[in-house]
Amino acid sequence: MTVDVSGFSRTSAWQNLRVVVAGIGTAGFACADVLADLGARVVVLDAGEGAAQRERADVLDVLGVEVVLGALGDTLPSGIDLLVVSPGYRPSHPLITAAQRSGVPVWGELELAWRLRDVTTAAEWLVVTGTNGKTTTTLMVEAMLKADGRAAVAAGNIGNPLVYVVMHEQLDAIALEVGAPQLPFVSSMSPQAVVCLNLAEDHVDHFGSYEQYVAAKARAYNNTKLAAIYNVADRATEQLVMDADVVEGCRAIGFTLGAPSPSMVGVVEDLIVDRAFIPNRQHESVVLAELSDVRPFASHQVANALAAAAVVRSHGVRPESVALGLRNFVPAGHRIADVATIAGVRYVDDSKATNCHAAQTSLLAYEKVVWVAGGLAKGQSFDELVRRTRDHLRAVVLLGADRALIAEALGRHAPDVPIVEVDRRETGAMVEVVAAARALAQAGDVVLLAPGCASWDMFRDYEDRGEQFAAAVLAGAKS
Repeated sequence: MTVDVSGFSRTSAWQNLRVVVAGIGTAGFACADVLADLGARVVVLDAGEGAAQRERADVLDVLGVEVVLGALGDTLPSGIDLLVVSPGYRPSHPLITAAQRSGVPVWGELELAWRLRDVTTAAEWLVVTGTNGKTTTTLMVEAMLKADGRAAVAAGNIGNPLVYVVMHEQLDAIALEVGAPQLPFVSSMSPQAVVCLNLAEDHVDHFGSYEQYVAAKARAYNNTKLAAIYNVADRATEQLVMDADVVEGCRAIGFTLGAPSPSMVGVVEDLIVDRAFIPNRQHESVVLAELSDVRPFASHQVANALAAAAVVRSHGVRPESVALGLRNFVPAGHRIADVATIAGVRYVDDSKATNCHAAQTSLLAYEKVVWVAGGLAKGQSFDELVRRTRDHLRAVVLLGADRALIAEALGRHAPDVPIVEVDRRETGAMVEVVAAARALAQAGDVVLLAPGCASWDMFRDYEDRGEQFAAAVLAGAKS
């Protein structure tokens, strides 16, 4: 007979549980480690059996965790009380559907971490989600909290695994980056504030449809206690807030690049202004920062700063700490990062632009661009992206498995834009890509790596792709 885990928390009898953890990546390894430490009998399953998986398996073996590599399968071992799934597994994965058919509860890392908080000293969770800008906004939230003297850390999709943070750190708040794949199996989480930055087509291959992707994002707002924050320019995010099942008294707060109405954070002239969190309504608005405090400066960076400001103001951060946090903020790599300016041509690494919405935002920030794009399309269409950005395109250099999809969209909507396709897939392909871009660029142009696609067809990850781009640019400058 299985154990009822519906009320389980940090102090429950974990030693009575047999738990399967699906995936031995960063999140799965951390979940297995913590569960074993709590006394649960843990089995880890992973379809891979490469060096990284074997190394983690060796560590878990010392901790008494059973690890089965190379055979994730579609059935659970017998006698399992709980399945904990890593975000890389689709909600429709046979192992997950098998658990659901058998009545075995399915949790993700977020659900496990929420239940493992020490409720007497637990940090508040400040959740950042959305299609693009999550990491930047989360790091801005962390910087603003620290500028206010708060004990805070960024976690989730960034930094340390969340289960380690809740088990081992004493904090005032956690700036929590949450991607859609983390959300299908969370139910208990009740964050203090949540912001959805934007919604655009992404992870369609993971969820099966855009509608299911949006439905996953919507779960982030459930049980929000104080502030459900939305993007005034993105009606879909406001609809998520309107439909959310929040805690009574939770407020809907907007952020906007325009002048803010009451219950919004926005821009007046060159100032970031709060009209939502005003103590005792003594004033109509409070100045939080100057636009010049946002670095690197771009309209979508300002939007991220506004969202972060709304999040931390809901937590009680002082106005002056918003400005100080922005000035202290250090951007994560491969996000509109300047590599070099050579012969009047600026080279920019935005390798983190792994979907059409992110690539479009990046392309529209510059007047004339030689666009470096391609990779794994993840089920996206590129027609709207090309239609919106064609007047900014000097030329396009394409690489990767799904480059033909972008070439076809360019042929339909921007037939006069020159295209160079690089069909090499081995090491050194980026050198050819950058050489082609250099030949197409004119003084004053930007050569922009904003692929609009995932990187795994050719590179270890988006960071590896950006590093190879930067290395090729700098090597070309010396030749």
